[in-house]
Amino acid sequence: MSYLTAENLVSGQEGRAYVKIDGQNRELLYLKEVTATVTKKKTAVRTLGRRGDQFKSSGFSGSGKMKVYYVTSLFRELMLQYMKNGVDTYFDIAVINDDPASGFGAQSMVLKNCNLDKVVLAKLDVAEDFLDEELSFTFDDAEMLQSFSES
Repeated sequence: MSYLTAENLVSGQEGRAYVKIDGQNRELLYLKEVTATVTKKKTAVRTLGRRGDQFKSSGFSGSGKMKVYYVTSLFRELMLQYMKNGVDTYFDIAVINDDPASGFGAQSMVLKNCNLDKVVLAKLDVAEDFLDEELSFTFDDAEMLQSFSES
């Protein structure tokens, strides 16, 4: 009988993330958390002989959020560029889960054509030891470069 053991769980601290903007890769050293979600769009379909709705997938929507330490101006600069000049920047984010202690190996996912939704322009908080910020974004494609092994 097989079962999952604690040492094979993937640590949330073991990995890397990169952002590719205008052909330049930057490691997101200040990243605390990133989550990307895809939601399928479905259309209700009615047919003869069935009283209930059936659903047909008709597309998807990708969205995400990042929590970063408040030590970079990169995303504020991108938002200001849009605000002042109308120049909107699209970028890719690569997320690599790679815990050497896990028996499941690594996973690498690239989120493509990311675009910022919301950015903190300024922040102070006397109750916090370290400042952080949350950024939201959308994306329209993804590619898995490496998947976890399941054996």
